[in-house]
Amino acid sequence: MNGHIQALGGTDSSRAWFDRAQESLAGGISSSSRLTSTGPHPYPLYMVSGSGARIRDVDGNEYVDYLLSYGSAVLGHAHPELTEALTAVLHTGTMFGTCNTPEVELAELICDMVPGAELVRFANSGSEAVQGAVRAARGYTGRSKILKFEGHYHGWSDTLAISNRPGAPEAGPYAAPHAVPHSPGIPAGIVDDVVVCPWNDAAALRALLDAHRGELAAVICEPIVANNACTMPAPGYLDLLREECTARGIVLIFDEVCTGFRTGPGGAQALFGVVPDLAVYSKALGGGLPIAAFAGQRHVMEPLAQGHVKHGGTYNASPLCATSALVSLRHLNQPGVTKRIDESGRRLMEAIRRAAHDRRIPCSVQGVGAMFQTVFTADGTPTRQYRDLLHTDQARYHAFRHELLKRGIHTNAYGMACWFVAATVTEDDLDATCEAVTEAFGVL
Repeated sequence: MNGHIQALGGTDSSRAWFDRAQESLAGGISSSSRLTSTGPHPYPLYMVSGSGARIRDVDGNEYVDYLLSYGSAVLGHAHPELTEALTAVLHTGTMFGTCNTPEVELAELICDMVPGAELVRFANSGSEAVQGAVRAARGYTGRSKILKFEGHYHGWSDTLAISNRPGAPEAGPYAAPHAVPHSPGIPAGIVDDVVVCPWNDAAALRALLDAHRGELAAVICEPIVANNACTMPAPGYLDLLREECTARGIVLIFDEVCTGFRTGPGGAQALFGVVPDLAVYSKALGGGLPIAAFAGQRHVMEPLAQGHVKHGGTYNASPLCATSALVSLRHLNQPGVTKRIDESGRRLMEAIRRAAHDRRIPCSVQGVGAMFQTVFTADGTPTRQYRDLLHTDQARYHAFRHELLKRGIHTNAYGMACWFVAATVTEDDLDATCEAVTEAFGVL
């Protein structure tokens, strides 16, 4: 197969499935983020198969996939080694509700790969693992408040579903943002325990830490803000977080649900050389199966290890999911694999920059090769914090995304999210993507 992908055909079968789904599924979907089509079609696409970096919908259209299960299918779809390993587990038993040997091997591998991992606990999703890390931090410190950053996403559960994407009228003062619940149904008491801070602002951070001296159990952040258009940390900012948390006895948590393992074997803490007290993992960890983890310094995890802080879950690290994670991490622990992901992504980033330059369309292509986003800022400068995104050209992003989709390139529908690159993306896939990018900017 050459790099060229035929233009998208009809999607009438997806429309029919969505009509049917609305009779039994709330809103016709199983996740609020799954309305992944933009442009003229008011329904999502229904995928039925995938291989490598490509997926196919119910109408037979094929796409190069950069949504990639929100980064989870890091080895690509239907990876042969993964399929073989999981087939063996299907024949021997997928879970027993007991301890199992793959979970031990997986924990050992995580401790070997991650600089700050001395003890590990498993969960089933990033949202669950964040809850576990926050409970561990509260149990260790005896405090209840958590400082998070405006625009950072830490899952949909009540614990930290605060100020993920607040509108300008409700966001409050820049230097001391309001804690805005992500959705109705989150109790006021939980909102009151969350302090919100602008990202990449040292003065604002110190002022809020001073204002809540002795109250904060943890500071949590996405080191690369995957849910804020891959906004990067300012030089030295993660080091500042580490220094301030150490000086004040606050647990520093990195939410590496998106950055973990795909940006390199050690994730963001290895990439930036800053070691948190706790880190949260999911997505690439499972290679497409539901598993998550929080891992960190022994002294912070010790109350959990001793059973003083409670954490459970029937499905935690089942043999099926732990095996999937073992296969995935053994691949990602090979420097050549993550190097290939990074180089492929950087080629795409450069193709977007070149097409934008040629058409004189201002935009910032930001992030790292493994995960990045195109942001249509007024003058092409990168975003530094959440409120910058409130002034970007979202209509142009949606037009760009839909032009790519029509040409067989599948990316996230939300301009505040990002592209993820599979380890198995081929030269043909990359050629097709670069061609589609050039054509899309020609239309814009």
